[in-house]
Amino acid sequence: LRHSGANQTTDQLRLFGSAVRGFAAVEDSWPTAGWQAEVGRLVALATGIRTRLPGPVQLNLALTAPLVPNGPASPVTCDSPVITAAPPAAPVRLPAGPRTVVVAGDADPATGRAIATLCAEARVPLLAEPSSNARRGRSALVTSRILLASRLAEEIQRVVVVGRPTLSRPISSLLARTDIELVVVSGRADWPDPGLRRPAVVDAVEFEPAAVLDVERDWPTRWQTADSRLVAALENVVRGGETLTGPQLARTLLALVPAGTPLVLGSSNPIRDADLGPIRDDLGDVYANRGLSGIDGTLSTAIGIALALGRPTHALVGDLTFLHDLTGLVIGPLEPRPDLRIVVANDDGGSIFSTLEQGAPEHAADHERMFGTAHHADLTALVRGLNIPIRRVRTGDDLADALREAPSSIEVVEVVVDRLGRRALDQAITGLAATI
Repeated sequence: LRHSGANQTTDQLRLFGSAVRGFAAVEDSWPTAGWQAEVGRLVALATGIRTRLPGPVQLNLALTAPLVPNGPASPVTCDSPVITAAPPAAPVRLPAGPRTVVVAGDADPATGRAIATLCAEARVPLLAEPSSNARRGRSALVTSRILLASRLAEEIQRVVVVGRPTLSRPISSLLARTDIELVVVSGRADWPDPGLRRPAVVDAVEFEPAAVLDVERDWPTRWQTADSRLVAALENVVRGGETLTGPQLARTLLALVPAGTPLVLGSSNPIRDADLGPIRDDLGDVYANRGLSGIDGTLSTAIGIALALGRPTHALVGDLTFLHDLTGLVIGPLEPRPDLRIVVANDDGGSIFSTLEQGAPEHAADHERMFGTAHHADLTALVRGLNIPIRRVRTGDDLADALREAPSSIEVVEVVVDRLGRRALDQAITGLAATI
């Protein structure tokens, strides 16, 4: 919703371009029926009731001179017009035969829970990203990206994709393989295809009873056994010394937040660190800004989610993500404030790049300025300047103490995490695949 004068410029009218599903401009002088028609059309586009492609819309509200109401305000209902939505097609039954896994990418909570239930009932190994909301139930694996680098992954013959997987190279490599059958489940008018494989696209799937067991009775058991071994090994690898590691921080947060707590995960290392930790079945819904995976606006997203849900919420973000949206914490005194605890993993820059090719020793001379982007910002001073409480912690015990009580209003916990050892830690984690 964008307010403007009646003389709206072209830029104001199409501010978001093709990023929105629809656009409308109305004026305060219009009759009620005109408002209802335009707003109803946008509601239909936003919900995707006909397009099956929900998303943002833009509504411009133009106030005519003198830019104030010319009479008493009266409520106007703007319900969606009566539109018949085509029901989704019946689930496609996948026949028994191929050794199958399900990959669950970023998805809404209802979709995630449904696929978790389906996999649990069919005993199909489930490789679920944290924001898929499917990392629950007996089929969900914790160490997916390590398992996919092991010999076990070579035996996969069919992959079913739900949601939008964006998180790891092993998943992308799996979906690009030409020797597997690829089925994408999408209830929308588009679908993800990261491997450019032209997959079979369906509205929903179901598995033939014991579909996996017909080929190899211990297929799901082998995945679960390997996963359990890696979870135990990871505990030792990610444990830091005097300074916490990023994965150690994520595991502590996932273990200690109260049951039912919604969680917002920032891009870069935080969501990948959470991907290495067990996500409890009783955790609340998990949200992340995936898409282009940018860091802008993450704090505002967390604030909006906490306000919309009306529940104490936690967010785990990196220091660059936090700094990029710091002004999102500037909330007017008359505006609602959520109960939100923002946990900042502060390694003073973009240490994720040290784990990639540009972090190799031969690039050390240029890496820090081009990719490390250290800032040396005093987060405590910045946050206190906004009249928001902040606590700085360095140890696991201090972190546990900071997470003990539910957040009240907005608060920040800054956690100092190791930066120099990030590349070695990543290599040690990846190396665990050789033990399977």
